[in-house]
Amino acid sequence: MHRPLLLATLLATALTCSPSFAQQAVPHSPGQPYAAGNLADRIVLTPGADAATQLAISFRTDVQQGTAQLEFGPALARPQLTAKAQPRSGQTRRVDAENGPSNYHQVRLEQLTPDTAYVYRVKGSAGWSEWHQFRTARQTFAPFTFLYLGDTQNDILAVASRTIRQALRSVARPALVVHAGDLVASRDELAHDDEWGEWNQAGGWAYAAIPQLVAAGNHEYIDTLLADGRESRTLSEHFPAQFALPRNGAEGVAETSYVSDYQGVRFVVLDGTSALDLGTLGNQTRWLENALKTSQATWNVVVMHQPIYTCARPEDTEELKAAWQPLLERYNVDLVLQGHDHCYSRLTHAAGRDATRQAQQANQPIGPVYLVSVTGSKMYGLNDRAHTQPDRSAEDTQLFQTIAVEQNRLSVRTYTADDRLYDAFDIQRDAKGNKYLHEPKLEKQAERFCNADRGPDGLPCSARDK
Repeated sequence: MHRPLLLATLLATALTCSPSFAQQAVPHSPGQPYAAGNLADRIVLTPGADAATQLAISFRTDVQQGTAQLEFGPALARPQLTAKAQPRSGQTRRVDAENGPSNYHQVRLEQLTPDTAYVYRVKGSAGWSEWHQFRTARQTFAPFTFLYLGDTQNDILAVASRTIRQALRSVARPALVVHAGDLVASRDELAHDDEWGEWNQAGGWAYAAIPQLVAAGNHEYIDTLLADGRESRTLSEHFPAQFALPRNGAEGVAETSYVSDYQGVRFVVLDGTSALDLGTLGNQTRWLENALKTSQATWNVVVMHQPIYTCARPEDTEELKAAWQPLLERYNVDLVLQGHDHCYSRLTHAAGRDATRQAQQANQPIGPVYLVSVTGSKMYGLNDRAHTQPDRSAEDTQLFQTIAVEQNRLSVRTYTADDRLYDAFDIQRDAKGNKYLHEPKLEKQAERFCNADRGPDGLPCSARDK
């Protein structure tokens, strides 16, 4: 038996023999040993506030590795990478989870040289990881492409991983991966720690080499009861341990709201769950306005989990819409990337797709384009508006997006998990700064809807009403 499997088996045996565990049995992923080992795992690269000079690395080890140790240096063509590598240290926190105790480590890299390739490796109690290589962003604008992924949440390794890997294969060199929240379920079929193990395994080495820009969804929170019996939410300890984010966000929401500038694009990440359920809407609203007002970026992209306009839920997210949409319009945000609804929606005009066509025919400028997408297996049925309000929608469909950034154009392409083009549009900007929606004449699939109990592939519809 391999050592990791042996360790996981011994741990599972010890836990299941415990009387307290027997009373609170938690299902685990069959055959997947996600206990921390003596070599580092769950290695994730995240962008800093300025991705040209700042990035951060998080990783997990067993508790025998008590400190955050990393070797870091310039990428070389020769194999002796240690020749110019230097030690770096960081912060360590212990997490006691269903698979036993572990240490999560974070090392922040500062004062990097823009547009430069670097390598790093991280230390576990038994030795070093493989070398990972990344490149910093340029200091000024330059074209690049990034990926956008909606909720993974359920069946992460079994089903969602296919979409993630097809997305990574579809673009030769994605500079960044954006996740719109609900990376895991946190309270459904699996132990939380197993879900995070699956999430990391789904992306593998790519998460350690390509910066991951993540939003927190409602499933990154754990339902809790306050002393007075009221229900509340607490951010899962895995999230701040797993991601070394810039921590430059709104007051009281430092672990889940932030700004990251990447090569001419300002990404503003919000926490809708905290705003709706934990009383931080006012702080985030004031912070959002400042982040947009002070932006010098060529393009501005807002990432949030709960959508302003829903495609599955009966009602829009009215509190967020009232507080945040006026700012998105006033400060000319270009794209709003969202999740939560487990369907697809591309919305330009709240009045509906007919209004979009009329605006295109009249050559009228547009405001933000609102996208909702889903990566994983859980599907929700479309609401009544979703057939006429979005420019394009879909249900019972796994998707990923590629977004090519140019000086005066954002080219957004949506693909189904079987790597077929589903939606395509460009946001084009003229010399005066006005933006127009252009839909290139590309061969796309017909819109994918369920018809009663029959899904778009001729099989039973898996989307359920929300």
